[in-house]
Amino acid sequence: MKYMILTYASQEDYDGMSGKDTGKPAWTGEDFAAMRAFMEKFNADLAESGELVETRALAAPVLTRRLGSKDGASVVTDGPYAETQEVLAGYWIVECESFDRATEIASRLADTPAPEFVRATAYADIRPVVEGRDEMLD
Repeated sequence: MKYMILTYASQEDYDGMSGKDTGKPAWTGEDFAAMRAFMEKFNADLAESGELVETRALAAPVLTRRLGSKDGASVVTDGPYAETQEVLAGYWIVECESFDRATEIASRLADTPAPEFVRATAYADIRPVVEGRDEMLD
């Protein structure tokens, strides 16, 4: 079974990682290097176990476009969005034996090096990937 592990961040998080003033302690070069090394090892371990299908980080919310409609016409809005604190920051698709195993994999993300104020609010979602119409009904 395939599962998607999703992580979230805010524009403020992206700004802090890039050294911009957010009113919170800035990420140091060492903080960012430690996070990058952790993620590279995390991904390598999943690839080695054969459980990694795909993984991607996503660009900052400021680079997002939202498409919607109003009165039957398409509306395009550039990000970031004041009404949205957090957005999808990245994801992994893993193929493993169970939801419990996918949860075990995602729980390792709690060890990601980051400033404590970032770690205090970090979370991940784990969702089964629907492979066919019949799975939509479960």
